[in-house]
Amino acid sequence: MRRLIITALALVAATSVAATDPAWGGEILVPAGDPLQQAIEEAAPGTVIRLGTGRHEAQLTIDRPLTLLGEEDAVLIGPDEGSVIVVNATDVRIEGLEITGSGRNLPEMDSAILVNRTAERAVIRGNHLTGNLFGVYLHGAEDSLVEDNVIVGRDDLRVSEAGNGVSIWNSPGAKVIGNTIRQGRDGIFVNVSKENVFANNDFADLRFAIHYMYTNDSKVIGNRSRGNHVGWAIMFSNNLEIRDNVSEDDRDHGLLLNTTNRSEITGNIVRRSRDKCVFMYNANRNTFAENWFERCPIGIHFTAGSEGNVVTGNAFLFNRSQIKYVGTRYLDWAHEGRGNYWSDNPAFDLDGDGIADRPYRPNDVLDEILWTLPQAKSLINSPAVQIVRWAQARFPALSPGGVVDTAPLMQPPALAAEDPS
Repeated sequence: MRRLIITALALVAATSVAATDPAWGGEILVPAGDPLQQAIEEAAPGTVIRLGTGRHEAQLTIDRPLTLLGEEDAVLIGPDEGSVIVVNATDVRIEGLEITGSGRNLPEMDSAILVNRTAERAVIRGNHLTGNLFGVYLHGAEDSLVEDNVIVGRDDLRVSEAGNGVSIWNSPGAKVIGNTIRQGRDGIFVNVSKENVFANNDFADLRFAIHYMYTNDSKVIGNRSRGNHVGWAIMFSNNLEIRDNVSEDDRDHGLLLNTTNRSEITGNIVRRSRDKCVFMYNANRNTFAENWFERCPIGIHFTAGSEGNVVTGNAFLFNRSQIKYVGTRYLDWAHEGRGNYWSDNPAFDLDGDGIADRPYRPNDVLDEILWTLPQAKSLINSPAVQIVRWAQARFPALSPGGVVDTAPLMQPPALAAEDPS
């Protein structure tokens, strides 16, 4: 019994040493001005390196699992060339730092934090990354997390010269959650990846808030875009869930789908884009349901194939043209007896089932003429145009094809948040 007690006391003592001794992965405080890279090189795996308050001028390489933790007002300043922190080891955590001073070499991926492919399961949390070319670059780092950071890019570069807030290349399982991203090129740019989650981020003053290329089986949920060129630019990607995002006052489009297939687009809100709420180009077999598209020059521009899509339960409100579709096929935008709500549909519902008594056709033969021959707008109020529209209303066989909603809704879906403007 006495031997067991001695053994237990020895284990307790060893555990206590491990919590305080850097050789056992304990904690090191590095005051401002002390050699920070040296502290990293001498630290045991699992060490917490705490940066003291003040300016730390350094360029760091992390080659072992450890944590960089900033005390209040700890600032890490790079030399304005290369990346400020390069992470090569697995299970590294960087938290609570202000980081500035990367270079501006795009091919070299100069970043506040560059996480290489050997650095799986990195956690970048609660940092303030300001004035760098790229904020965080996950270059093949699987299962990494970028969370609750404020990333402000450079405002002195042209778009072609700027980097992204968060760039991801071939990083399956990476998550970008709860960040605020401003300035630079794209908020999040992802290329050749899968199983990523981008959720609850806030974007402004960018080209694209989120830019998808060749990325499959992923989720874009609960993000907010305001004042960017495009909110969600989804290209050459399949099997996505795009849900509960908000785009307001974006310059060109709220949602752009280019060769995006077999995806679920639900519960999104687009308001006041200056060109189109949604632009669909060769996007096939997607489901659009319960979305809200409001006050855009064009609600949806639908072109280049885009076959097999289900469009139901959406609200199209006060768009100058609800749909722009140039084609001879007939497309029914109702599914299983339920269509969409159209603010300009003067409908009746005599049986009270919530479905309008007559189908709704958002465009007529004159719309197609005006889209293909814009000069014809000068005749829009002429008697001849009014006669053509009168004739088509009474003889539907004159219709050239296009979108028809055979079961338009009498009320919009109750999903739109209150418009703060």
